[in-house]
Amino acid sequence: MIQIDSKLPHVGVTIFSLMTQLANAHGAINLSQGFPDFDPVPDLIKRAAYHMNAGRNQYAPMQGILELRQKIAAKVKRMYAADYDPETEITVTAGATEAIFAAITAVVQPGDEVILLEPAYDAYVPIIQLSQGIPVYVQLTPPDYSIDWDQVADQITAKTRLIILNSPHNPTGLILNQADMQSLEALMADTNILILSDEVYEHIIFDDCRHESVSRYPGLAARSFVVSSFGKTYHATGWKIGYCLAPVALSREIQRIHQYLTFAVNTPVQLAYADIIDQIDLFENLSDFYQEKRDIFLRFMQNARFKPIPCSGTYFQLMQFDEISDLSDLEFARWLTIRHGVASIPISVFYHNQTDRHVVRFCFAKKNETLEKAAEKLCKI
Repeated sequence: MIQIDSKLPHVGVTIFSLMTQLANAHGAINLSQGFPDFDPVPDLIKRAAYHMNAGRNQYAPMQGILELRQKIAAKVKRMYAADYDPETEITVTAGATEAIFAAITAVVQPGDEVILLEPAYDAYVPIIQLSQGIPVYVQLTPPDYSIDWDQVADQITAKTRLIILNSPHNPTGLILNQADMQSLEALMADTNILILSDEVYEHIIFDDCRHESVSRYPGLAARSFVVSSFGKTYHATGWKIGYCLAPVALSREIQRIHQYLTFAVNTPVQLAYADIIDQIDLFENLSDFYQEKRDIFLRFMQNARFKPIPCSGTYFQLMQFDEISDLSDLEFARWLTIRHGVASIPISVFYHNQTDRHVVRFCFAKKNETLEKAAEKLCKI
């Protein structure tokens, strides 16, 4: 038999794949994996088809189609008053996760420490481990999952190379505010620590709050990889196109990895996004669109025994189930899928030590009728 020394011996199939498979096997409504059950805007599909039919089907430039990078730069300038050179400081990637992989791989050396805020998106730790870095964990403070910056400061050492931020935060819906950014600026002063800011839900912020992108803060932007995603903004998660903003020195390093990871990204889809990115209403109205879905889902769930945890961004709603069951959240999520026909994600999987607070995550990026059917089932428990 072939023997392989696995580089990730403790990593199996992701919880998202497992819960989706379970939902499919039992005919459950899938509120687990974070994808919409509605189509992208028709114009986007038309433009992609147009470019395919026009013969634009060969390799794009490694950094991305220049027109798209120019449009991204103009959009970021308009939104955050931040200047990124489309020639040297923007890299189009095969989804946000590829950008995250390339950024971590580019700068983390064996023995370097990387600070993570838990619960943390499950891709971060395996990527750190592949670079032989050391994850350092700081738990967000329930019930609002705020950041204790004193705890973050306590974890900074001479070996700290990178801190990973995620706002709006998956899975909790936390958003960073101005005070958070000021605390971060104070911590970063007089250090060489880099920042990876995962901002894929930047356009999904609720209750008239403002997205505090790292790009807004010149002192932070100068040491940061800022990652975003077209998939979350345009309801096209399967197209897998994201991008990374970073100063020249960091962009050069991320591109060293990117060119041997995917080299280039789907040409006609890049051109389609370049055509549509000027339709600013498509992203400026996104917060209202998803806030309405959040509120509809909560209204449908008002007679349920679940306790909602406030959600300020993303398209995920956390629900506590301690009044329903004393099962572990993983067991509860399986039971909920098999017995009651609604799939969710247990939050313990986002902690390195499987911290279990009897909380599950539901995705509300669904048609209203899907949310209503799911809530009907959940309210019967």
